[in-house]
Amino acid sequence: MPTKFIAHAGLAGCLGAALAATTVAQPSPKGVSTPAAAKSAFVAPGTPGSPISGEVFHAQVLLDAAGFSPSVIDGKKGMSLTNALKGFQESRGLDVTGKLDGATRGALLQDRRPSTRMLQLTADDVGGPFVYPFPKKPEDQAKLKEMSYRNALEKLSERFHTTPDTIVALNGRDALIGEGQVLRLPNVLPSSRDYAGLKPEYAKLMSQLNVDGRQVEGKSVVLDKSEGLLKVLDGEDRLVAQFPVTTGSGHDPLPLGTWKATTYAYLPPFHYQPNLFWDIDDQKDEQKLPPGPNGPVGVAWLDLTKEHYGIHGTPEPQTIGRTESHGCIRMTNWDVLRLSRILKPGFKAVFKA
Repeated sequence: MPTKFIAHAGLAGCLGAALAATTVAQPSPKGVSTPAAAKSAFVAPGTPGSPISGEVFHAQVLLDAAGFSPSVIDGKKGMSLTNALKGFQESRGLDVTGKLDGATRGALLQDRRPSTRMLQLTADDVGGPFVYPFPKKPEDQAKLKEMSYRNALEKLSERFHTTPDTIVALNGRDALIGEGQVLRLPNVLPSSRDYAGLKPEYAKLMSQLNVDGRQVEGKSVVLDKSEGLLKVLDGEDRLVAQFPVTTGSGHDPLPLGTWKATTYAYLPPFHYQPNLFWDIDDQKDEQKLPPGPNGPVGVAWLDLTKEHYGIHGTPEPQTIGRTESHGCIRMTNWDVLRLSRILKPGFKAVFKA
């Protein structure tokens, strides 16, 4: 089936339908059917029956704003939240418990930001072009003009540091998505959209993914493979930001040692070389894949002095910290953009086991 380009998103569509086009539906247990009413029933966030814990959701929003990324904001407890809390606690001189205790809540709530905002969607939020279905084979991906989002819901989810399921849970399956529609979204709007020093197209990319123009200043990073965390240190080796990452595998291990990140590339194309991947037939043809958020390295590549290695984005933000990579360091697209604002090219990167 040829790839279909959908260039217009002005007409409002149902969130439930958009979610179906973004994810693969899971079958019900054998012999059990799910009533149609149950599929579309809306349960308010933070109330019994909702997949979203209001307290956890708010903490994730505040941690994201503070530079201690919980990965995707979904209102669910897990290791990413625990690690983000530990990093935030260390940076603020609190007891490092990984728990949302009273002292930690108080420190987070110094940022008076509410957890969500009701926002009217613009063409910038939900406009295409989109690619659906998204081709799986590199030779078919190479024919695309851009490795775009599959639909408006996927784009909106990445823009607000969350998942399609979470947006549906916040608004209900029958809510409409499209230009002019109003949805409840995670409150990750930046305090500044001043991206001094960047070309206009890259500043636009930062703004689209709600990366704040104001950032702390970092000097180096430390990545301990056993933790799966990239920690940003200032000039006095104090922890100032932290991000969950996916590192190498047994076949392509994390390159231990001290390196430098010398150059940054935004919206990079990707040179697909089968001989560099242990799990791909070397006889397959090389491909030049176009740039885009759904490309293998996402929206940014921070090049390391270790050949063929870099810190980069991903087309699958929900997998960060849960899967292996081919040796490089993967982050969510919004986190890698933020990292590039916190640290200047040439920063030191220490990788250890």
